[in-house]
Amino acid sequence: MVFNLFLPKDRLPAKSVLRDPHPILAPEKYHVLSSELRLVLLGRARAGQSAAGNAILGRQAFLTQTASEPAVTQECEKHRGTIAGRWVSVVVAQDWFCSERPPEEVRHHVSSCVALSAPGPHAFLLCVPVDRPADMELRALEALEKVFGPTAVSGHTLVLFTHTDQMVLGQQLDEYIATRRKDLLELVVMCGDRYHSLERRSRGEKDERESVEELLEKVEQTVKESGVEFYSCPLYQEAEARVREKQAEIVRQIREGGGGGEELDEEVPSSASPPEQELDDEEMARVREEAERSVHNLNIDTEGITSLSPASSSPSFILSLWQGLTGWLRRLPKMLRMESLLGAFVGLFVGGPVGRMLGATVGSVATEVGRRKTPKTVKNK
Repeated sequence: MVFNLFLPKDRLPAKSVLRDPHPILAPEKYHVLSSELRLVLLGRARAGQSAAGNAILGRQAFLTQTASEPAVTQECEKHRGTIAGRWVSVVVAQDWFCSERPPEEVRHHVSSCVALSAPGPHAFLLCVPVDRPADMELRALEALEKVFGPTAVSGHTLVLFTHTDQMVLGQQLDEYIATRRKDLLELVVMCGDRYHSLERRSRGEKDERESVEELLEKVEQTVKESGVEFYSCPLYQEAEARVREKQAEIVRQIREGGGGGEELDEEVPSSASPPEQELDDEEMARVREEAERSVHNLNIDTEGITSLSPASSSPSFILSLWQGLTGWLRRLPKMLRMESLLGAFVGLFVGGPVGRMLGATVGSVATEVGRRKTPKTVKNK
């Protein structure tokens, strides 16, 4: 039985107060489907974002590279699909927080990511390979907070573990995180105890689709607990305003007989939409996509992102505390009755909301690990 790291509702992070910045405008007019689930996949190079995006959509939509192929800098991509009767859009973003890129290049990639996921994502999925140290991912969460705000991490980010097929056969992901990977545990705690893995050793198609549906259920639960329809912030509001402005410009050009951009001219001939007629849904979708691709330079503080170098990252308090507790956890089979005391000790020592959150997590981890490792006794009566 896999233990659940989700916190009780009374210990959830504070709800975001951000709302749809354009409540008066009908979503269908701008081809923003109200039922569409928008996901943004983030991660370092070769963290498995493209493979995860393909698994979610159920087809080879994103280009994937093998470990032997040289890493290639790619633009942010967006693809849509229908999953369990619901439209899902997946944006695979570049590792703008994991590489030393020029500020203008960082601004371009972040702007593209934001525009493609406007008016706001329902969840950020941070792809984390379990076979590598998580120092870059810890920096990524710090970058997310700097760009989008603290609630983007605590209330709207889910850790998506990848490369789990590299783990020892028979080893459970949750036990591995709890007893061996304090860095991965810290990521989970920072993201409100939300995590998932799409990979299964059986690799069966049915098993994979069930895992995708489980992921979407967790995303929907995250949205429900946040109290908002989707995540938004001033940066997303700026992006959505510019996208809609560009949409209106393209539609006006089409109705005047001039067409939109070059890509739109090739896909949607001007003769298909006379000036006196409204554009259909398919044409509006193409207009929306072109408008999203036109946004490149949003008002982003790139200095705060590029300054996040490995040397500038100080050891976190949670990571330091965990180093002192690891020995206790590994002795749990012999001291199973101490799990509640351990959680209480952590909560008391840290104090405040963070202490309660960390104490609850450590206590549940200790209980589950101890339960698994304690052999069951069979009574014969």
